[in-house]
Amino acid sequence: MDNIILEMRNITKTFPGVKALQDVNLDVRAGEIHAIVGENGAGKSTLMKVLSGVYPHGSYDGSIKFLGKECRFSGIHDSERVGIVIIHQELALVPLLSIAENIFLGNEQAHFGVIDWNAARRRAGELLRKVGLGEDPDTLITNIGVGKQQLVEIAKALAKQVKLLILDEPTASLSEKDSDALLNLLVEFREQGIASILISHKLNEVGKVADRITVLRDGRTIETLEKDDISEARIITSMVGRSLDDRFPPRDPKIGEVVFEVKDWVVHHPVHPDRVAIKNVNVNVRRGEVVGIAGLMGSGRTEFAMSVFGRAWGTGISGEVSLHGKPIDVSTVGRAVKHGIAYATEDRKTYGLNLIDHIKHNVTVANLKGVSSAGIIDDMRELNVANDYRKQTNIRSSSVYQVTGNLSGGNQQKVVLSKWLFANPEVLILDEPTRGIDVGAKYEIYTIINRLAEQGKSILMISSEMPELLGVCDRIYVMNEGRIVGELPAGEASQEKIMRMIVRGDGNAEEEGKKVRTAS
Repeated sequence: MDNIILEMRNITKTFPGVKALQDVNLDVRAGEIHAIVGENGAGKSTLMKVLSGVYPHGSYDGSIKFLGKECRFSGIHDSERVGIVIIHQELALVPLLSIAENIFLGNEQAHFGVIDWNAARRRAGELLRKVGLGEDPDTLITNIGVGKQQLVEIAKALAKQVKLLILDEPTASLSEKDSDALLNLLVEFREQGIASILISHKLNEVGKVADRITVLRDGRTIETLEKDDISEARIITSMVGRSLDDRFPPRDPKIGEVVFEVKDWVVHHPVHPDRVAIKNVNVNVRRGEVVGIAGLMGSGRTEFAMSVFGRAWGTGISGEVSLHGKPIDVSTVGRAVKHGIAYATEDRKTYGLNLIDHIKHNVTVANLKGVSSAGIIDDMRELNVANDYRKQTNIRSSSVYQVTGNLSGGNQQKVVLSKWLFANPEVLILDEPTRGIDVGAKYEIYTIINRLAEQGKSILMISSEMPELLGVCDRIYVMNEGRIVGELPAGEASQEKIMRMIVRGDGNAEEEGKKVRTAS
């Protein structure tokens, strides 16, 4: 077709011991939103790194044509020069530089080697208005939210005269409102003739804006769907090679006595100690129970979890944490772990894993006593443990000696879970355990959670996906502005009831939750 601007043919990319891409084909039309979906490890990000020059010509087999010309990019600057700009999931912004400085970083508005700051600010203002931002170009990046930072990245792309915009999981860490704003912007770009490639695990978002969808599985192209053929069921079947009629594995809960309890928990903000961030929170979790915490971004869920786990966040903390009815000391992370509490962070790349080390060391790091004798690590015991958990959690890797940073997001999350499973906690706090991973990997994570509950573990789960909380949890707390504003058994909960409690955000919402439970 004469409106095709990008052709990738027979792209094959091999890493030591792993064929990441095999004969992948992709074409993109002018002014279309083309989504690429697939399970973690399917090769989506690898394909985009090939296209953008992160993996230079010669490191892969196959051919790339853009605007009718064959491309042999030796680096990312080559692809940007022809109008291909990639925005990675981890934003490439410098927090302590201004918006204007970030937009033109490496692409400075200069004459004879001297930066024209007035021109930079003026042009930055124009670009910000194009993406719907009213911020002053001199505002520091650190002073704006993640959603706005994502829009700054897009403004940065527009400054490079983008013709094809690649977005890798752009809404993974955004609120629903910010996600909608970004997707609407892509639609506006489509009307202006700018093509976009959208990589996302959020199939509802993909179905809403995509003109076509290409499905990758195990490094191969499975099919490309036209808009009229797009359905969530069809996409999932192509992605995982089977139908997922039930998104959540069945479970027969066997709930026992209260194991873990937090009473009158108050936490002050670490930077602004006069501000109370967590306000008299009371929660409990029973043996074999999965308890969810629902709430919007900024509601205090993560801050609460981190403050309980060794006071890793906050100051001026008061309240009591009990295990089996007895108060315990959780004043440090080490003491919390010693008492059998584990915390799987929402930010696995920064706080959950050592990305430059291999799987084996990451799995055992929280329980080195379990693989050592007289203070000396037994290498063979450690190897056996790592291999055992790799098998238990189905970590897809060449071996336990594969570097963790080279794993897909879903497999990295399984390494995080393996680390804490080997520590054998009684209470496991899971903060966004399926963020940024595909539907197949999510199902595997849910299965692991069910297995832990069957073993009598107590699980506290934070998630921004309400269907996930409703499908996995036995009971749900609702949090807003640092306080618990409602509590519902999952069987009586619905997205509407939870949102009503969040919106009302006061003690009356909690009373409403109690009335719902009493009436049933």
